[in-house]
Amino acid sequence: MSRSPRRTAGTTLLVLAKTPRAGRVKTRLTPAYSPQQAADLASAALADTLDAVAAARARRRVLVLDGPPQGWRRPGFGLVEQQGAGLDERLAHAFSLGVGPTLLIGMDTPQVTAALLEVDWTGVDAWFGPASDGGFWALGFAAAPDPRLLLGVPMSTDETGARQRDRLVASGLRVADLPQLRDVDTAADVAAVAGLVPGSRFAACAAALTPVPVPALSR
Repeated sequence: MSRSPRRTAGTTLLVLAKTPRAGRVKTRLTPAYSPQQAADLASAALADTLDAVAAARARRRVLVLDGPPQGWRRPGFGLVEQQGAGLDERLAHAFSLGVGPTLLIGMDTPQVTAALLEVDWTGVDAWFGPASDGGFWALGFAAAPDPRLLLGVPMSTDETGARQRDRLVASGLRVADLPQLRDVDTAADVAAVAGLVPGSRFAACAAALTPVPVPALSR
């Protein structure tokens, strides 16, 4: 089922993120970008994401962070430390923080807008936002989900999104789809996503950085 999201102020918005520190975030951007450049891009992407969440009408906004706050406390946002070993466990913990209908996004889609986050829950049990790499950029539930809907789903594969959505459908939930967005995982993603949001912090950061030359393979 596909719907166009409609404005509502009743949603809890969660942002699952890592503190942008060199060597800990966006490691797939290296060697095209240095670890510090990758962290700078992650920082810009997170800032843009939080701006979109702040602009969206919501019941509550929470940053669920892996790592020290380091200046990421924002007015109007709760701040909670991530818990769990794997990403599936961290997702399950994050959803336990929701109050009423809850939509969770990551920090890898700085092109997200407030309008995309203002979803309509009428006749919908779950919202799903597919990512072009096979994962997902958004996931939401009208009521607190059974952790078994999330635990055990293989993460960081090109089938993660399909497996997660299939589990929702198999459980009998009425699933609505958000538009597919492109995650920033590779150097090609940086250029493509920056082009979608030319006035963003992310685009400005990308324009200011010079990728590290990748040595040619010897033959």
